[in-house]
Order: sequence, then C-alpha cells, then structure tokens
Amino acid sequence: MSTTGTLLTLSRLPQPPMRSSAEPAGVPTALPVRRISSQRLLAGERELVIQHMGNEYHLRLTRNGKLILTK
Repeated sequence: MSTTGTLLTLSRLPQPPMRSSAEPAGVPTALPVRRISSQRLLAGERELVIQHMGNEYHLRLTRNGKLILTK
C-alpha cells in the first residue's frame, strides 16, 4: 500500500467530538448513541411493546417495512 493510500484511509476514521471553546477543560464529551437494528429489537415479530414510566408504547413494523411508534 502506498503512503498516500494510508493517509487517505486514516483520514476517513471517525474523529472524536471537538470541544467548543465555551466548554471548560475537564468536562467529558458526549458518548456515542447506542444503536440496535430493528431486526434484533423485534426478533422476527411485527410488534413490540415498550414500557416507559408506567405507559405502554407499541412499535409496529408495517407491510411496507416502516416503523410506527404509538402510545
């Protein structure tokens, strides 16, 4: 691999969030958001009930492959 190829590859790596000048040093930066695939979440089913603060929310997979969340 050439040096140029290596530099291009390294430049595509995710960069850590930049700290704004308004943030004091020592303030932790935000962690990346956790991601989960809808296939893993639904586990082969077409509907999932999510309980949150005493309420139930229904996550449904439509015939068109879209997700709908209702209370």
